[in-house]
Amino acid sequence: MDAQRDPDNSPALSVILPASNEAALIGPCLSALLGSVWTHPRPPEVIVIANGCRDDTAARARALIPGFAARGWPLRVIDRAEGGKLAALDAGDAVARGGVRVYLDADVTVDPALLTQLCDALAGPAPRYASGRLHITAKGAVSRAYARLWRRVPFMAKGVPGCGVFAVSAAGRARWGGFPDIISDDTFVRLCFAPQERVAVAAPYDWPIAEGFGALVRVRRRQDAGVAEIARRFPDLLRNEDKLPLSRRGLLGLALRDPAGFAIYAGVALMVRLRPPAQDWSRSR
Repeated sequence: MDAQRDPDNSPALSVILPASNEAALIGPCLSALLGSVWTHPRPPEVIVIANGCRDDTAARARALIPGFAARGWPLRVIDRAEGGKLAALDAGDAVARGGVRVYLDADVTVDPALLTQLCDALAGPAPRYASGRLHITAKGAVSRAYARLWRRVPFMAKGVPGCGVFAVSAAGRARWGGFPDIISDDTFVRLCFAPQERVAVAAPYDWPIAEGFGALVRVRRRQDAGVAEIARRFPDLLRNEDKLPLSRRGLLGLALRDPAGFAIYAGVALMVRLRPPAQDWSRSR
């Protein structure tokens, strides 16, 4: 049950959810948000930006408005003919009323405790970045093995990568204006904060990865292209990077612990090296 409302009618936080052709995923994503255990006096608001959709993503999101209204939570659906995730994020930011901003991908399923913990972590005046405990999910054997190994890489295991969901305080959101037209919005925002300004909350969330070896290679190329683009366009942000390369000893330990996972993970990395990402990489999801 929600706590008694504060007289201030502004939301405690705004969830900004861009979605392009996500009819199969938007319902479970929003339902997980609606199932949140919320303990703050003021409710959150959720803003879905359906961008460039050729399916009924927007209609499926609107179908859940009554359920949100029953909890006193505003759910707004913006239907944009134009595609592009970065423009969708800007459109959501333009109408968001909460100081704390949570940026959520439509394929993510949040734990019931995540929204409240993010709100708690970012409620103060300091610029802060936060995310939950990442749980990488996969269906096929190849992707499950890749995920097993990837989640043991130090940056993924001990850092705050923010894959699929990241949040910033009001002062943190002031670190940048509109989202730049780049491949990797999550990397850009993470690097706007020093490592000591990043907070990992305990609540988990499910984030699926691509299925199959070929798809993993394509996504890894996209990830590498995104990092290279930020290094080229925003070199000053690299001072906040805390992702260290794996040592030989670390690699050996991973290989001994999970030979099958290591073989697939290394195979994907090798394929990316043999065919680097193109400079004009598509920004579509």
